[in-house]
Amino acid sequence: MNNQFTKRIAPSVVAQIEAAADARAKGKQEREFAHLENAHVLGQESTYWHTKVHGLMLLWGLRNRSLKEIAGQMLRIIGAFTKTAIGLVPQGNTGGANVSPFRPMPLSAKHREIIEQAKVN
Repeated sequence: MNNQFTKRIAPSVVAQIEAAADARAKGKQEREFAHLENAHVLGQESTYWHTKVHGLMLLWGLRNRSLKEIAGQMLRIIGAFTKTAIGLVPQGNTGGANVSPFRPMPLSAKHREIIEQAKVN
């Protein structure tokens, strides 16, 4: 996706990243990861945001000593960096190691609206 999408989707992705940091500060690991999943869904058509969110998910895995998440995110970081620009992203995929990196998932109405708005404005 182009640079304009990256800029336009940024406020929504950053809001989720900040909400994740807030949840982490409150000791709510599951809530933190849920916000990172939302950030992933919103930003996955941007190489920058896609790769960044997978990096944050990797850090979550390290902090929480989740070998599955660490291994999954290492592979996903490579995929996000190399495949996003050519459109190889499964829409709606939440990005965690608990789902296949190739599995498309339904978008919530809210996420769909935010993404579509970032594509046209």
